[in-house]
Amino acid sequence: MKSFLQVGLLCVFQFMLISKPQAIEAFEVRQSTSNSLEKNQQRTDDLPSCEIFCRGDLLHTVEMAHIYKDSKTFVDMKLKQPPNVTMEIFKKFMQSKNNAPKPEEIEAFVNENFEEKGKEFVSWVPEDWKENPRFLNMIRNEKLRKWANDLNGIWKILGRKMIPDVYEHPELYSIIPVNNPVIVPGGRFIEFYYWDSYWIMRGLLYSQMHNTVRGMLLNFMSMIQRFGLIPNGGRVYYLKRSQPPLLPAMIKSYVEFTKDEQFAVDSIPILVAEFEFFMNNHAVEVNGHQLFVYRDSSTGPRPESYREDYENAKFFDTAEKKQDFYSEIAAGAESGMDFTSRWFINSINGTNDGNLTDIKTRSIVAVELNAILYWNAKIIAEFYLLDNNGEKSAEYEGKAARILEAIQAVLWNEEAGVWLDYDLINKKPRNYFVPTNLSPLWTKAYNRADSEKISKSVIKYLKDLKIDSYPGGIPNTLQHSGEQWDWPNAWPLMQYIVVEGLANLRTTEATEMSKLFGYKWVQSNYQAYLSTNAMHEKYDASVFGGTGGGGEYETQLGFGWSNGVIIELLVKYGDDITPANGVSKTTTVMSLIMVTSIAVIVSVFGRFI
Repeated sequence: MKSFLQVGLLCVFQFMLISKPQAIEAFEVRQSTSNSLEKNQQRTDDLPSCEIFCRGDLLHTVEMAHIYKDSKTFVDMKLKQPPNVTMEIFKKFMQSKNNAPKPEEIEAFVNENFEEKGKEFVSWVPEDWKENPRFLNMIRNEKLRKWANDLNGIWKILGRKMIPDVYEHPELYSIIPVNNPVIVPGGRFIEFYYWDSYWIMRGLLYSQMHNTVRGMLLNFMSMIQRFGLIPNGGRVYYLKRSQPPLLPAMIKSYVEFTKDEQFAVDSIPILVAEFEFFMNNHAVEVNGHQLFVYRDSSTGPRPESYREDYENAKFFDTAEKKQDFYSEIAAGAESGMDFTSRWFINSINGTNDGNLTDIKTRSIVAVELNAILYWNAKIIAEFYLLDNNGEKSAEYEGKAARILEAIQAVLWNEEAGVWLDYDLINKKPRNYFVPTNLSPLWTKAYNRADSEKISKSVIKYLKDLKIDSYPGGIPNTLQHSGEQWDWPNAWPLMQYIVVEGLANLRTTEATEMSKLFGYKWVQSNYQAYLSTNAMHEKYDASVFGGTGGGGEYETQLGFGWSNGVIIELLVKYGDDITPANGVSKTTTVMSLIMVTSIAVIVSVFGRFI
């Protein structure tokens, strides 16, 4: 009875935390956002549903039975009874099977005690969805305009609203209750994800869906209020890690489209809290400078990939080494690039050769994380000025200046002519191509007076590696590893970072190269859409119109960030872009044969050039 009352009180407390939309709307956080991070993080361990979906014998037993092809399937299911009751049933079940149940018996147990995944949501058509948003009129080509109209329609397909039972019985779900409906990425990702939402929101704003974006922003802000961070995604098992912190950029985008400056001002305490979370939990010192790495505070395998992590950890011979591996893997997931040779540090030669057992994410200073945190400090300073608080604005300008100084001192590499990740183990830059090497251009984390010099340097870097030669877009790396964030996959957000970054330089050469990448991405995505009638999570850089593959799960359709990036590029280039840009079929085929041959050569030998 005592344990039942304890769980009941926790459930009530959890519900109270998520059931105050008026409080969020009124931004009560302006009076009290400085609760200690330690206190907030402690709450994540107390959430009743974590007993089932975050850790423990039940999770291990079900996942290792290999009932489902995708480990995420189980942890997205709904409990039929409260967690404590389910655990008692599980203990009796295990005893009855001498702690060695067969897979079919475990499957029967799950079927008896859980409901299928997806029960927490119903489809939702946003009230502010518009059949003919204004951006369509900015696209001259009729075929591309029709495609853009189709993409606008996909927002209705990706809309989700939580059912009342989630708020009444949050302990039965792994979903984190939020007050407002969301646009999800698509495919297996049936909940919101942090960094995905930046590009989703950009697309929604061009589609004039301002209220939908506002609601999603309020959801994110409530996460920081309740947990001290925005989790990787909207599940309790993601609460020990975040993702690249793009909330300030999301709010800045919203304000640019709506002119709602009061929203920016009211968001300041939340943004400061998140900024301090990264300052306090992700900082490292390099040559006297403070920089930042991806980290995670969980233990054991990631619940959504439990079996895969557990099997990979068998390579290690001690519990300590296994836990280090789990932490590195989860840190890689926090980066959003899960997974890539970018995070591999070969223990023998310090290169990026290897496999997942060589992952050392926490020992790599990532260019984009530091560029984004610089941007965050600049945005917070800007919002403080809107609030007529010059003293605080100057304080955050100072924080931004220190991060910029560290980026320039440690990550800029004069020999390569670009910014490079830094290896803390071997104390050296990592000279491997990743689009994020150009991310300071996107966030303007560079000295504007050096634009001409940087432009020449970066363009030479891209041309020397023949990055502009691939028919399907910019590959994420030139390394063949089989991981989904490696060759030949090309990701929408990475194209965006490079296209926007080059455009920010405002030199003639950088502007032309930005257009080249932007045109190519739109045209290749359009070809893929004609072939598959779908938008994909990732694409194939080596094939015009090709779609991606590899990694932990099958290629996903939807797809939120793909839609958002294409919509913005169509707006940007709508006056002059065409599906094939006037190139004849014969010329296109011959060009593709030649470019694909070059791509293969570069992919094999690129890192030795």
